[in-house]
Amino acid sequence: MAKSRPVFICQNCGAVASRWQGRCESCGDWNTIVEESDPGPTAIRTTRGRPFELEGLAGSDKPAARIVTGIDEFDRVTGGGFVAGSVLLLGGEPGIGKSTLLIQACAALARRGARVIYISGEEAVAQVRLRAARLSLADAPVELASATQVEDILATCANGERAALIVIDSIQTMHTEIAPAAPGTVTQVRASAQALLRYAKTSGSTIILVGHVTKDGQVAGPRVVEHMVDAVLSFEGDAAHHFRMLRASKNRFGATGEIGVFEMTGLGLAEVANPSAIFLAGRDASAPGAAVFAGMEGQRPMLIEIQALVAPTSLGTPRRAVVGFDQNRLSMILAVLEAHGGLKLGMHDVYLNVAGGMRADEPAGDLAAAAALVSSLTGAVLPADQAFFGEIGLSGAVRPVIHAGMRLREAQKLGFHQAVLAQGQQIGADERRAGLALRPCADVAQLVATIAQSAPRAKGGG
Repeated sequence: MAKSRPVFICQNCGAVASRWQGRCESCGDWNTIVEESDPGPTAIRTTRGRPFELEGLAGSDKPAARIVTGIDEFDRVTGGGFVAGSVLLLGGEPGIGKSTLLIQACAALARRGARVIYISGEEAVAQVRLRAARLSLADAPVELASATQVEDILATCANGERAALIVIDSIQTMHTEIAPAAPGTVTQVRASAQALLRYAKTSGSTIILVGHVTKDGQVAGPRVVEHMVDAVLSFEGDAAHHFRMLRASKNRFGATGEIGVFEMTGLGLAEVANPSAIFLAGRDASAPGAAVFAGMEGQRPMLIEIQALVAPTSLGTPRRAVVGFDQNRLSMILAVLEAHGGLKLGMHDVYLNVAGGMRADEPAGDLAAAAALVSSLTGAVLPADQAFFGEIGLSGAVRPVIHAGMRLREAQKLGFHQAVLAQGQQIGADERRAGLALRPCADVAQLVATIAQSAPRAKGGG
């Protein structure tokens, strides 16, 4: 029998090294390499496999049945509810509200008559009960346990009626006898996830794995876990805001990029049915440097405010600070405004912020960001009922974007009367008859000239 030999595995990315070293050569993190035991090469099986039947692409299979929790924002992100036998990975920073969200989802599903099991590896049963009592959910028939041994958990879940939903909080605390390593290590996380995945596929129970996140916001542990599961959800938020966003970065049974918006209240997480109205509430429409962006989060249109402040600097190198917007796209927009818009921004500090703790990641936000920058530089106040969307190219041209109809309908629903968009943007007949005034924009030079006309005075630039 071959002797076991030590291996050194990075606990952040799962890379294997032949010896210990302070810095992982794969991900670059320090002090993440841990020694683990390797059982050595296994004996080669000489038994012959059994052939199985192959099928064609055409068939009469019905769509997978969905398990609806009743929390609309949660069901939206999962694609209309949980699929039986699927495994989901939910990540988020400590204290963001992952356990609160899952307790509410478990209670909502249990009250609909389904068997729900909540396994906590980090908290005692009494702590989970206290949270449920604080959220007025103590009467929900959710089955609780505090355990970390995967084999014991699976044996308990298999005893009795099949569970519709099993929550494992968290996967980093689980331990299986199959892997000879300490809990929380890459080997243990991978082996525990594989055992839970096999149980979900054979039993038909939906399993949600809660995962810790690293300092850069990525789900901790080996990347293979994200590839194993059917959906990867991230629960995001800012300690300075009450809003929380649930995003789907991977979903085998639905669209990716979907977002669910919640508000943290004294009674837990409350759904936000109309996020656009919430994020635009209280904005100062009479101040320069603010533009409303008609964006898309998955299949949901959403209006958010992009704020800019352009101020003269006394430093040799002007500052560029950005929150909620891509730093590289801001640099590109500033360069295009200088090269093709005639603005002089080299001696100005530039600050760009997306209000409400949101993020504007899609290129369609270029036009709104440029409008906010020009408005702040010139002092011109943009119309309060005007929305922007469009991508800016390096030539200065404004390019069309997708889902224009959905963006315009969302803007009209919230009382906007004007929309600035690319000149070549394709608009459906229904949107043209809706009464929303469309302002085509060919390039950034036209954008700068239009905004500068309403400026009370020039603070700098062209």
